[in-house]
Amino acid sequence: MKTIYLLISLVLTAFFVKKTLPEQKGNLKMTDIQVIGSHNSYKVAIEKPLFEYLLQKNPAMSGLEYEHITLSEQLELGLRSLELDVFHDPEGGYYSNPKGLDIVKAAGAEPKPFDEEKKLQTPGLKVFHVQEIDFRSHKLVFKEALEELKSWSDANEGHNPIVITVNTKDGEIPNTRKPLPFDTEALKNLNAEILAVFSSERLVTPDLVRGDFDTLEEAVLKQGWPLLGKVRNRFLFVLDEGGEKMETYLSSYPNLKGAALFVNQEEGNPTAAFRILNDPIESFEQIKKLVSLGYMVRTRADANTQEARDNDYNRFEKAKASGAQIITTDYYLPSTLFKSDFKVSFENDSYERIRE
Repeated sequence: MKTIYLLISLVLTAFFVKKTLPEQKGNLKMTDIQVIGSHNSYKVAIEKPLFEYLLQKNPAMSGLEYEHITLSEQLELGLRSLELDVFHDPEGGYYSNPKGLDIVKAAGAEPKPFDEEKKLQTPGLKVFHVQEIDFRSHKLVFKEALEELKSWSDANEGHNPIVITVNTKDGEIPNTRKPLPFDTEALKNLNAEILAVFSSERLVTPDLVRGDFDTLEEAVLKQGWPLLGKVRNRFLFVLDEGGEKMETYLSSYPNLKGAALFVNQEEGNPTAAFRILNDPIESFEQIKKLVSLGYMVRTRADANTQEARDNDYNRFEKAKASGAQIITTDYYLPSTLFKSDFKVSFENDSYERIRE
């Protein structure tokens, strides 16, 4: 049933997106359009015995009951923003054999195949949600996820820029292995892995947006973001972190010179250009103001499966009205894991439009 729904949506999107985005308007900037993207875009559903175990331990685990189609399928559907969570694993093998597989066996079930090609043994950044318990991913290796994105882009010349937000995961969880810290080395490796797959001609970088201005913030406030027509077929990466991790990244790339990623820096700072404000209800006025000034903003239409369970579109309506250029969701297609018709899209079942 999901496959049939996806095929129908692909047909509708291919027909309607051309109508909602007037390609002939050469003066449109990146910030003039509004797109829908996905949250934790790599995620494969937790298998039932493990999810039921987690739910018994903590009912709040219901917020993990979502999944996504592959990265390429999402882009083909029309999404233009994705989110990847990465774990530092320079030697490889640190996150192999998650405990969740043993929990499934203890429940009397046989775990579904996992990492049969031993991808987790390879050195480099890994992609999944939560160590030990929410470890299934369409692409376990960050570089391979990037290569999939580039391959799709190569086959779809002329697409609008695609925004990729990146969370660097090292949070500790009781009774699970302690993640390796995202220190200076790890953040430099993140930058390097992106640049190993994407040339500068395929990226929207801080250097590109800053141009001849002294700071990135000065550039977006005085000149604005690049014209849409000048940055087609490109990807824009954002480090979705604040505090120490953001400052560590900035210490390696002062003023974001040579950086592959933008940072979620608060307005009023030299490197401020892209803001992540996930609650469009609480931050509605702030988002509106930032957008009007020239910043790019990402927000969320739903979180923790709650809106989908309640069929509540209030948050999505606020996100649209705020003017935020990027709105992420877990439900660009309705859930197949619980009964719900909740679906986030723009008019005519499209995922891109001119910002109102």
